[in-house]
Amino acid sequence: MECLIDLVLLFFAYSFLGWCIEVVLKLIQYRRFINRGFLAGPWLPIYGTGAVLITLADGALSRFESAFGTTFCLSFVLCGAVEYAVSWLLEKRYHARWWDYSQKPMNLNGRVWIGNLVLFGIGGVVIVHGINPVLLRRLESLTAAAREWACGLLLAVFAADYTVSHFVLRLVKTGVERSTADNTEQINSEIRLLLSDRSLFHRRFADAYPEVIYKTERIAARMEAVRKESERIRREAETRLDEMGQHLAERREQLRGALEPGSSIRGSLIEKQDELLALLYREETATEEMRRLKSEIDAKREKLDSRRILRPPWGKRQDSGEEQP
Repeated sequence: MECLIDLVLLFFAYSFLGWCIEVVLKLIQYRRFINRGFLAGPWLPIYGTGAVLITLADGALSRFESAFGTTFCLSFVLCGAVEYAVSWLLEKRYHARWWDYSQKPMNLNGRVWIGNLVLFGIGGVVIVHGINPVLLRRLESLTAAAREWACGLLLAVFAADYTVSHFVLRLVKTGVERSTADNTEQINSEIRLLLSDRSLFHRRFADAYPEVIYKTERIAARMEAVRKESERIRREAETRLDEMGQHLAERREQLRGALEPGSSIRGSLIEKQDELLALLYREETATEEMRRLKSEIDAKREKLDSRRILRPPWGKRQDSGEEQP
């Protein structure tokens, strides 16, 4: 029982510490105080849950391994899983994404990203090997009755806070579901207007998550239509590029043939004729007429070869690249 009470007190301690961290970060970002979280009180349960899970997991493995690296890996995985699960559950229940890391490197569906996971790992090491020993010693210095009273009081206040916040979130969910807007900015404005003329708890929630992204079925359908249209345009562009590449290749071959010099064509033609003659002509079966024609062809070929050897370089035509006769 005492172990459970200590875990509950650790949960509230780290929930408060996480709230302080978030407030400071948003103070730096927005230059004003923002009471973060779904609850009105100074606590963020996601931090307390992660810290308690790290404490339990590290305690279970401490008999086998208690190195900093092990704690880092446990925190990396456990806190990342908690953040992903909470993001998914809240989005499914309230049609809104309360944090989005889609623009961050190495993110997973925009719910977690490598930067936060590394910080979770480092934070887990600090919690297990630095803060937990101090907190547990302070708790042990209190009497069992004092710890029980503190635990009961915190749970009662937490339950009341959750009840009030639950009604606020139900109002937000209803406003999102009834909205006819087709983009998250308009829905955000509608929700702020809906909460502005109500109690302090409602107005606080409107400021708690200024970067919230609301997602209705209408917005989801529009985003899907935009995605499909973008994919269609991409496929068409790829097809056109392939066709242009094929056409350019054909034109290149045509130009290469059109620009080939006449002398090169004649030389190639003569070589082919010689190859054909070698295949058809046989000395032992040739007739007298065939031998005569073969002798004339050889004589003309020798005469042509001698002219090519003796012709000076200035005897070539400059305009077409062909030799003068």
